Amino acid sequence: MNRAPAAPAAEVVPAAEVDDVDRSAVAPIVSVADLMALLADCHDAWDMPDRSGDPVDILDHDRQCAELLRRDFPADEELQVAGLVHDIGHKLVAGDDGGHGEHGAAAVRGLLGDRVARLVELHVVAKRYLAATDSLHVAALSESSQRTLVAQGGPMTAAEIAAFERDPEFAAAVALRRADDAGKVVGLAVHPLDSWRPVIERVAAAR
Repeated sequence: MNRAPAAPAAEVVPAAEVDDVDRSAVAPIVSVADLMALLADCHDAWDMPDRSGDPVDILDHDRQCAELLRRDFPADEELQVAGLVHDIGHKLVAGDDGGHGEHGAAAVRGLLGDRVARLVELHVVAKRYLAATDSLHVAALSESSQRTLVAQGGPMTAAEIAAFERDPEFAAAVALRRADDAGKVVGLAVHPLDSWRPVIERVAAAR
């Protein structure tokens, strides 16, 4: 199986340097071991550096999201893994909420494939879609999520909605977004991170 050439491990960028970050320059994650290490480092790391965002840390949130997707889409391991890694961009470039989907996608594309990377990027796009089309969803958003929606581009326009609905990954991206919004339960028991390694290995091997 062809693999991308080895590259430096993903670099974590301090919040103070966010304005200077080239969103296409996040270093790729080149091995499952490196990805597992990055996910482990998301314990006690938060989507907002001042902890004003999600009520659970990134690792807990990502595992909850992945569990929900495994429950609802047991045959789609790429979608599950996208849920597991969808917020690593917050760790890679702290404080850049608007760009965290792009950062995460850039980091995992070589290891996990184009579809997983695209779903990671689209989970922010899907938030904008639901903000424009689902009033109940908007009402249920946390205060932090409503605030960051502005930085992420705000609700979609009619033209953007029509274009997104034609995207082949539209349904999967919306499913990921709904799991993202639901996976923020403080104290919820979920499977340990290591239990996901075989799933990640299968997705990486199939890319």
